[in-house]
Amino acid sequence: MTVESSFSLEDSKYDDDGRSKRTGTCMTASAHIVTAVIGSGVLSLAWAVAQLGWIAGSVVLMLFSFITYFTACLLCDCYRYPDPVHGTRNRTYIESVKSILGGYQHKLCGLAQYINLVGCTIGYTLTASTSIVAIKKSNCFHKNGQEADCATANYPYMIIFGVFQILLSQIPDFHELSWLSIVAAVMSFGYASIGIGLSIAKVAEKGHHLETGLTGVVIGVDVTSTKKMWNTFQALGNIAFAYCFSMVVVEIQDTLKSSPPENKTMKKASLIGISITTFFYALCGILGYAAFGNSAPGNFLTGFGFYEPFWLVDIGNLFIVIHLVGAYQVFAQPVFSLMETWGSEKWPQSKMMTKEYSVGIPLVGIWRVNMFRLIWRTIYVIITTIVAILLPFFNSVVGLIGALSFFPLTVYFPTEMYLTRLKVPKYSSMWIGMKLLSVFCFIVSLVAAVGSIQGIISELAIYKPFG
Repeated sequence: MTVESSFSLEDSKYDDDGRSKRTGTCMTASAHIVTAVIGSGVLSLAWAVAQLGWIAGSVVLMLFSFITYFTACLLCDCYRYPDPVHGTRNRTYIESVKSILGGYQHKLCGLAQYINLVGCTIGYTLTASTSIVAIKKSNCFHKNGQEADCATANYPYMIIFGVFQILLSQIPDFHELSWLSIVAAVMSFGYASIGIGLSIAKVAEKGHHLETGLTGVVIGVDVTSTKKMWNTFQALGNIAFAYCFSMVVVEIQDTLKSSPPENKTMKKASLIGISITTFFYALCGILGYAAFGNSAPGNFLTGFGFYEPFWLVDIGNLFIVIHLVGAYQVFAQPVFSLMETWGSEKWPQSKMMTKEYSVGIPLVGIWRVNMFRLIWRTIYVIITTIVAILLPFFNSVVGLIGALSFFPLTVYFPTEMYLTRLKVPKYSSMWIGMKLLSVFCFIVSLVAAVGSIQGIISELAIYKPFG
C-alpha cells in the first residue's frame, strides 16, 4: 500500500508524455500571445491605414484579427491527435503538420517557419538601427530646430547592433533567455503606449487639421494611381506581419496543464490575447492616421511626425531598441538550434560539434564555449546584418515578411489539418468554405508580396549603400 502511494505521488509529477507537469494557465498563455504578437509591426500601422483609408483600413484590421483568431482555434485542436482532448501530443507546429498531414508537408511548414524567423531577424536589425538614428535626430532637431540638416547614416548602427547580437547569441540555451523575453514584452507595451499617447496629444493640438479620407491617400494629390496600388498591396502585408503569431500557437499550448483540456484553455487565451492586440493595433493605426493624416510616416516613432517632447520620443525609440535586442534572440535561437542539431547528428564524433569549454568571465560567471556554435552563430549574425544594410527599407521588408508567412502558417496549414483531422467530405459546405478562405488569403498574400517586392525594387533604384 505504501509502495503504491509512493508511486502515485511520484507519477503525479509527470504528464502523459513523461515530461514534467505543465503548469501553464489561460492567463500565462494569453500573456505569451500578447508578447508574441505586439512587436515592431505596430510601428507601420498608421502608414498602412493611411494607404487604405478609414473604411478599408478599419475593415482590414478587423478582418485580419478575425482570421487570425479563427485559424488559431483550428490549430488549438491539432495539439493532440487524433482526439483533440485525449490524443497524442504534438509539441511543435511542425510535429502537428507531420502527424496530421504526413508526407512532405511538414518540410514545407518548416521552410515557411524558418524563412519567417530569418526575415524577422533581418527586419529587427533594420528597425533597431532606425530607432537609434531617430534618437540622434530627435536631439539634433531639438537643439538646432526642425529645419536643420540632421541626416545620419543607418549602417554604422546596424553594425553595432550586429556586434551586440554576436555576443548575446553565444548564450547556449533558449530557456536561459526567459529574462530577455520578459524585458522585451514590457518594452513593446511601453513604446506602443507612448506612440498612442503622442498621437492623442497631436490630435488634441489647437489648430491641428490634416487631410484624411475614407479611401486614404489621394490619387493625383499624394500619389500616382500606380503608387496607390502598390502601397495598398504593401499595406496589406504590413498588417499581416503585425498579426502573424500562428508559428508559436502549438508551442504556447504545450505549456498548458492538461485540466481543463488544453484546446479549450488555448481557445480562450487566443480570444483574450488577440482582443487585447486588436485594441492596441486599432489605437496605433487609427489614432496614428488621425495624427499624421495622409502623410503618415512608415514608422510612426521614427518618421518625425512627433518632434516634442523630444525626450519622450527618445524613450519610445530606446524601448524599441531594447525590445528588438531581445526579440532578435527569441527569433534567432530556433534557427541556431536547427543547424546545431543537424551538425551534431551528422558528425557525432566531432569535438568541434560536441565539446564545450568553460571560460571564466569576471562579474559574469562561467561561459560555456562550443567552437561550432561560436562560428556558426557569428556567421549568421554577420549575414543578417549585411542583408539589412543592403535592404534598409522598413515598410517593404516588413510587408514582404508578412506576406510570405501569413498564408502558409496562418491559413493554409491550419485549414488543411482541420479538414484532414475531421475527414470533412470534399465539396461539402464546410470544405468549400475552408477552401474559399484559403484562396482569398493566398491572393491577399500574393498581392502583398508583389507590392513589397516592387517597393524594394523602386527604393533600390535610388538607394546609395553606405551613403
